[in-house]
Amino acid sequence: MTVLKFGGTSVGSSKNINNVITILENYSKKEPVISVVSAIGGITDKLLLAGKQAQNKDTNYIDVFLTIKSIHSNITKELNPKNSSSIIAFLDDKLEALKSLLDGIYLINELSPKTTDKLASYGEILSSHIIAETLKNRGLQASCKNSQELIVTNSNFTKAEVNYSITNKNIQTYFELASEKITILPGFVAKSVAGEQTTLGRGGSDFTAAIVAAALKVKQLEIWTDVSGMFTTNPKLVKQAYPIDRISYQEAMELSHFGAKVLYPPTVQPVLNLNIPIHIKNTLEPEASGTIISNELPQSTSPVKGISNISNIALLTLQGSGMIGIPGFSKRLFETLSLEKINVILITQASSEHSICLGIDDLDAERAKASIDTAFENEITLHKIDPIFVEKGLSIIALVGDNMKNHQGISGKMFSSLGKNNINIRAIAQGASEKNISAVIAEKDVKKALNTLHEQFFELRTKQLNVFITGVGNVGEKLVEQIKQQRKYLKDNLKINLRVIGLSNSKTMVFNEEGIPLHSWKEQLAQGDKATLDGFFENIKALNLRNSIFVDVTANQDVANLYPKYLRESIGIVACNKIACSSNFENYKLLKRLSLKYNAPFLFETNVGAGLPIIDTLGNLIASGDKITSIHAVLSGSLNFVFNNFNDKTKFFDVVKQAAAEGYTEPDPRIDLSGVDVARKILILARESGAEINLEDIQNTSFLSESGLKSNTVANFYNTLQTDEAHYQKLYASAKAKNCQLKYVAQFNKGKASVSLQEIPQGHPFYNLEGKDNIVMFYTQRYPEQPMIIKGAGAGAEVTASGLFANIIRIGNIN
Repeated sequence: MTVLKFGGTSVGSSKNINNVITILENYSKKEPVISVVSAIGGITDKLLLAGKQAQNKDTNYIDVFLTIKSIHSNITKELNPKNSSSIIAFLDDKLEALKSLLDGIYLINELSPKTTDKLASYGEILSSHIIAETLKNRGLQASCKNSQELIVTNSNFTKAEVNYSITNKNIQTYFELASEKITILPGFVAKSVAGEQTTLGRGGSDFTAAIVAAALKVKQLEIWTDVSGMFTTNPKLVKQAYPIDRISYQEAMELSHFGAKVLYPPTVQPVLNLNIPIHIKNTLEPEASGTIISNELPQSTSPVKGISNISNIALLTLQGSGMIGIPGFSKRLFETLSLEKINVILITQASSEHSICLGIDDLDAERAKASIDTAFENEITLHKIDPIFVEKGLSIIALVGDNMKNHQGISGKMFSSLGKNNINIRAIAQGASEKNISAVIAEKDVKKALNTLHEQFFELRTKQLNVFITGVGNVGEKLVEQIKQQRKYLKDNLKINLRVIGLSNSKTMVFNEEGIPLHSWKEQLAQGDKATLDGFFENIKALNLRNSIFVDVTANQDVANLYPKYLRESIGIVACNKIACSSNFENYKLLKRLSLKYNAPFLFETNVGAGLPIIDTLGNLIASGDKITSIHAVLSGSLNFVFNNFNDKTKFFDVVKQAAAEGYTEPDPRIDLSGVDVARKILILARESGAEINLEDIQNTSFLSESGLKSNTVANFYNTLQTDEAHYQKLYASAKAKNCQLKYVAQFNKGKASVSLQEIPQGHPFYNLEGKDNIVMFYTQRYPEQPMIIKGAGAGAEVTASGLFANIIRIGNIN
């Protein structure tokens, strides 16, 4: 014999009930089946609502009653289109009695616990009759047995306690004689020894099924619901969550206590006592394997079985020096809450005895505070303790697993992964059994926390990166295309799941929490919301995704000014924009400090040399203990392109225009040609070498004409290039006469930096530098004569994008 229980969603519509009937028919071909059914989804709530309205003299109870009647009538007719009359007659009779009960409540203006039980029992009585009669109409050997005739309780209405000796005998006697293949039992309902209608409280239908299964000592109890078992965490919040194949009773109890809604722990106690396995199955996906709950489990390789959470938590803190070494504070505290019938969900106490923290339901917080402050009024008046401190808007997250006690470092991994994502922990609780590690966090961080922990403990070391890119012009567009091209490679080979969540240009911005489809990102961005810098930041902050990375592909001062706000939210930054790192030294140091404090990577490799590993190499030299003595470099790919293509047969204006057209210069070429861009680059390298230096400390010897330096617009600047051609030809002629090449050189030596156009002689490493290439020579204590040289393309959208991409991947590889 098999016992199956179907919940409210499983019998919530004619479509779902048809699934139930198919399951029962298949099972009954092998052995007799007992099916415990809940009320049709939502009906119990409607019954209680109607009762409360009637008690309050609110005539809307009639509308609710009519809705209840309509739902049952419609489902009956949909299930039995040709022969529903007898079922409808039964329903009418029962519903007429229900209407009379509601009318009585309205007239006497009272709803006692006893009447509440009578009222609430209608849901299961009606659903069980509809299902049993439909089974008969379809030619199946079925009957409906009223559980009130089997399960006997005391008269503790709304949460009656079962008399097992009488109940077990009733169940065993009935089913010894029962001949039907399928027996339908209404869940939740019972009768007292005195014959009064009672109910079994929350999770009552599960309780009914467990009582029957235990009385008959069946091999397994099956609970059919709308999910495919118990999941590793909440699948509505974590897309990667998956069903757990097998789990112990204790693990299931812990997960259920901490928010997993599949089971209500007290109701399955009868089968737990007899070690009867519970199989959680999905009515909507009968073929899914589901979850088996038992104490006979295979050896698990994973110490953590699941992650759960309880929302709407308030944290109460009782603290004060007067508590230290004084017995009885805890007793009085818990007695006070017990008298108010307030359930304590989490307890933690410092070993100093200076404070006790309690987690309770948000709804009970004000009542708890008032009662505790009253109970400890004398101690508060004498300043021995503080008034109770209440924090709301919190949630509890919990790691659960029987084997956690046998593995070192579980709590360390938990707390470090949360910390890396700026999830602040308000309280921690862990029992000596180590089956559960709980932490109290802000409600707003729950989704990020669950995803972070699930990634840490359940996914195949795949790290999700959530990227937000502002500035999708030339370089930004190339970056998006490179991400699109390499996403599968990153996931398969580097275990990095890189998603572009937000994009912005100067006009519009677009966000998609599940990741923007990169095949159509341009169309989506064009239809996006109006872009603002603060709006982009606020959207990223509101999404609150783990491993968030802000990518700045602009040259915008206002964007750079927002970096501290991003870092304080533990949002990593990958910057092409040089303004922040070349701003005043105090701001540069602030960004570095914030990066460390909030565990938010701040990477800016492309500030110098586009995709060349210049800053990374410099950092490795410093980290390994080497010391920079001097730096000599050609750091402007645009200027190198200009002077490699400028000669006595070309015009300086034409070469600069060509450089701009090919994307080698900034939109404002004055930034490149004035030497400011190069000065910023050598400033960044000097700072990364350990020097405290500002932009104004760098000697910048300009090669531009006087009128070019004074130009106040881009158009005017281009005009000066044409009118002052002779000035630039003179520079070229001087170099040519000495058999030299013109190179714009940056130098850092003994704490001082300079940038200038120089005539480079033949044989020098800079002489044959071609096209848009950059070159950097690091002279160090370890490389005093033969410098470490880094050379390659230092400008261009593709290589700059690849440098940004490399920084993003680097963040993905940080543990």
